[in-house]
Amino acid sequence: MSTRRIVGPFNRVEGDLEISLDIADGRIAAAYVNSPMYRGFEQILQGKLPADALVLVPRICGICSVAQSAAAALALADAAAVEPPRNGRLSANLTLAAENMADHLTHFYLFFMPDFARAEYAGRPWHEATAARFRATTGSATGQVLPARARFMQTMGLLAGKWPHTLAVQPGGSTRPLQGSEIYRLHRILREFRAFLEATTFGARLEEVAALDSRDRLEAWRTQDGGGDLRAFLAIAADLDLWRLGRGTDRFLSYGCYVEEAGRRFPAGLWDGGPAALDTALISEDTARAWYAATGLPQHPAEGGTLPVAEKEDAYSWCKAPRLDGRAFETGALARQVVAGHPLARDIVQRDGGSVAARVVARLLELALVLPVMERWLDELAPGQAWCSEARLADETSGVGLVEAARGSLGHWLTVRRGRIHNYQIIAPTTWNFSPRDGTGQPGVLELALAGLPADATGAIPAAVQHVVRSFDPCMVCTVH
Repeated sequence: MSTRRIVGPFNRVEGDLEISLDIADGRIAAAYVNSPMYRGFEQILQGKLPADALVLVPRICGICSVAQSAAAALALADAAAVEPPRNGRLSANLTLAAENMADHLTHFYLFFMPDFARAEYAGRPWHEATAARFRATTGSATGQVLPARARFMQTMGLLAGKWPHTLAVQPGGSTRPLQGSEIYRLHRILREFRAFLEATTFGARLEEVAALDSRDRLEAWRTQDGGGDLRAFLAIAADLDLWRLGRGTDRFLSYGCYVEEAGRRFPAGLWDGGPAALDTALISEDTARAWYAATGLPQHPAEGGTLPVAEKEDAYSWCKAPRLDGRAFETGALARQVVAGHPLARDIVQRDGGSVAARVVARLLELALVLPVMERWLDELAPGQAWCSEARLADETSGVGLVEAARGSLGHWLTVRRGRIHNYQIIAPTTWNFSPRDGTGQPGVLELALAGLPADATGAIPAAVQHVVRSFDPCMVCTVH
């Protein structure tokens, strides 16, 4: 006999997440993830002018609004068959990367690490120092991270005019051309952010962290003198065995990220026991357990709909169930780096699969990987040359925009009829990771990752549940949009 418990909220930004846990014999027998707030952006967009998407979709989220802008711009560019000039492409990379880097930093310091300051861990050899460093609002990390993040986010003012909800990101590139003096200021900001990361987060040069190529080398690096908050986390991960906590499907999906002349810096693809090509035609959305009108068989998002039905038998979430070839896939920084072939990410997954520690390490690894590339992109900008191409949409057209937000794969599917948006469908990273069961009963990624964790039918919910949930970085306004 099992006992059902409902836990939540989880996120330290917005708490629209509930999880029902069926607990039996001291373990979580099953988890059911509920996104309880319907928002309806896909319905709002219907009938609007296509360019209105650039105004509306960034409002889906205040954390990853540039990612939403980038996906919308790419969908419109695809529909208009327009390519941005080189400056526009580089600017788009820099703008999205700046948001993603800030998101990784925020997740680690403000959303994830404060959970280890809990009284539940009192007596652990690392607890006192961790509480002093990471306790929410009062830990010493807060006073260092917030000014560093604020300074780094000045990149957005230069690249995009403002953040969030910029309109500089356009299908044809960027409407915010940079002068040489502004590029110099951006270089200075990146140098300061690099200095912060190397002194505070890593206690090592970014290139040294990026070159770590196995769990063994990561562990050896952890034991070296140098300090840094990553080493502190790795010590906690070793003590609590976070490398084997929260294992999901071990199937990973990435749309690829940051377009360069030779292709995407992080390529698109799948990992399912080994690398595989991504066929987006195999993506579908299942609404069997979601509060939306039943559509029969799962539909590809280009043909899908979002008609809310508040009373529906067997439904328990406003989140749809995205599947690729009928299977649930995890997305995020870990998925990106596994698909891209980073040796550390692949070694981690091949040893113990996706885990809490693996997801956190992958996000910090991306800080070390991407910032040096941002420095190079700045060097490649050419003031005085074109930044944006004109985009003209036909009255009858369609397009798709696929990007990688910090949390993972984000897709926008657009259909235009008679010059107006006929259909607009979005699958966010947290829609993939926080999906409910589908029509076959297959759990979503988080639901699977929570199953089997120790839990008591009457006592306090263990912190391990929080660690697993937050390792996926819930953002439920994106999930349901």
